This record gives sequence, C-alpha cells and structure tokens, in this order.
Amino acid sequence: MQEAIDQFRANLARVRNFGSIVEELLAQTTSVDDLTDVLRAELVLAVSALDHYIHEVVRIGMLESYRGSRPRTSQFRRFQVSLGSALDAVSVADALNDNWINEEIRSRHGFRSFQTPDHIAAAIRLISDVSLWSEVAVRMRTSPEEIRETLIGIVDRRNKIAHEADMSPLLSQGRTPIDREMVTEAVDFLERVAETIHTVIR
Repeated sequence: MQEAIDQFRANLARVRNFGSIVEELLAQTTSVDDLTDVLRAELVLAVSALDHYIHEVVRIGMLESYRGSRPRTSQFRRFQVSLGSALDAVSVADALNDNWINEEIRSRHGFRSFQTPDHIAAAIRLISDVSLWSEVAVRMRTSPEEIRETLIGIVDRRNKIAHEADMSPLLSQGRTPIDREMVTEAVDFLERVAETIHTVIR
C-alpha cells in the first residue's frame, strides 16, 4: 500500500512544479501574457494524481486480499472476473500466483475513473468496509457533505477544462477565469483527501 501513496506524493510534487513555473514566468513576462493554461494543466494533473492513487491502492489492496493478508470485503468477493482469467487461475500450479488477478483488475478498472466521491467510495469498498467519507471527514475536521461538495466542484472544473476547453457557457466571455489561489486550494484539498484516505484504509 505504501507504494501507492509514495507515487501519489511524487505525482503531486510534479503538479506543484507547475506552480513554480507560473511564478517564474510571471516575474519575466508582462501582464499581457496569458499563463492561465499552466494553472489549468496543474488542476487537471492534480485530479489525475488522485485518480491514479485510487486505482493503485485498490489494485494493491485487492492483491493483498487475494493473498489472504488483508480481510476480504463483500465487494471483493463479488468482483467479477472473465472466464479467460478463471481458466488462467486454475491452470497455474502455484495457488498463490496472482498475475492473473492483477491483470484482471487492471483490465476491469483501466477504463474507469475514480475521481468523484461515489466512484472513489465504491472502489475503496473492494478493499475496506470503512464508512469512507464519514471517517475521512472526522480526520479532516469537516463534514462528509463538505468533502463531497468540494471534490465534485474540483472534478467538474477538471472536466470542463479537459473536455470543453474551459469555455464559459456564454461563449462571448471566452474561457472561465482561473487563478493561482483557486488552483492551490484545490491541489491542497486533493492532497489532504488522498493522505486521509490512506490513513483510514490501512
């Protein structure tokens, strides 16, 4: 499990480098230059870092459950595998060989995004029976509703950037405004969420 959070931290460090780039560029350019796309990239990559963390921590946790070193949740027991993977599993002499399930998890989850509160909670139920957002909220000293609302807002903005070029609904207004403070707050929040989830599910 540690490797998942270590990778998240490394990914987020790369994201924060964008902030440094903006500060350096602002010091060298005029106010006419538009550097807001760097901020948009930072926000998209921060959400991606959280998404990747959930994918990895769930994959690793499921492998631990398969090996018997982690309790098996009811959702884990209901995880569906393909007939091909089942045949691979029974054809291997070593009952602890987990290559087949590792590949199955990657295949099943590869096209899914774990960014919204409901999708994250559903993924975590594969490895933990914890009441995720209630436990995270206690440790973050806020409410589950506040966490959900903030996370949904960040992900919605990420989607607007990634899929709609961040254009304002009123096309005459161009792109939706973005600033350093908004992005910093979003990145900090995503970091707290991931770090707290990791504490809760260990």
